Amino acid sequence: MPELPEVETIRRVLEPQLAGRTITGLRLNRPDIISHPSAEAFQSSVAGARIKGMDRRGKFLFIRLEGKSILLHLRMTGRLLLVPSAFPEEKHTHIVFGLDNGAELRFVDPRRFGRFWLVRDGEEDTESGVHKLGPEPFDPALSAAYLQASCGQRKKAVKECLLDQSIVAGIGNIYADEILFVSKIRPERPANSLSKAEWKRLAENIPERLRYFIEKNAVTPEEYLAGNGTEYRNTPFLQVYGHEGEPCPVCGAPLCRTVIAGRGSIFCPRCQKEKRR
Repeated sequence: MPELPEVETIRRVLEPQLAGRTITGLRLNRPDIISHPSAEAFQSSVAGARIKGMDRRGKFLFIRLEGKSILLHLRMTGRLLLVPSAFPEEKHTHIVFGLDNGAELRFVDPRRFGRFWLVRDGEEDTESGVHKLGPEPFDPALSAAYLQASCGQRKKAVKECLLDQSIVAGIGNIYADEILFVSKIRPERPANSLSKAEWKRLAENIPERLRYFIEKNAVTPEEYLAGNGTEYRNTPFLQVYGHEGEPCPVCGAPLCRTVIAGRGSIFCPRCQKEKRR
């Protein structure tokens, strides 16, 4: 699933190309991916609208129109591609937005979990789940005190807390492992076992790691399209995720795998020591 750095990469690549364009038409190949309002209302409201820009909140993307916004969540396999209209259409292309310059914005999703919403300015959004999100990783409100107050009494694994979008918006399985590694905290540690110093390290490393991977992810529009919307540059910079059994980049010990809340987690047993009893 694309996480915050990947979603931010998509926004940075597409926004300069979409801002100022007008949506001339909309083809819905799978109307069921429109969650709100009805597919018919979505289509009629979007056709003819001018795109002002794009924003991101957690893993959600916003396409800002005049007086309203399209919200979308890519979920597991969703991709957004901006292509010439003559570009061959992929299988599992569910929505096609025609633009006034002859290009098309296409949403491709083999697993069909991605969803779209349309929210008018001033309308309360209770449908998409955005209102339930916690602070952004770059929000000054994301302090050690906030994390400890939100999680410090919980018996859940600290990684499970980081994956809770109501606590911090945008962190997924990949970057939770990376954040915990540089913070020297084992992912299965109960949140209520962390010290003030460890909460401080997390509060510092959450924004630092995500900014780092956003920077490493930078691609040009040409590279993005050539990679079919999945070409991200930060994979070689992952220190633990996807490296089970390989030497730790810090101490050389073999990296281990455990399962937390149904998700694989990679850690270093030497750098991320268990809390002494």
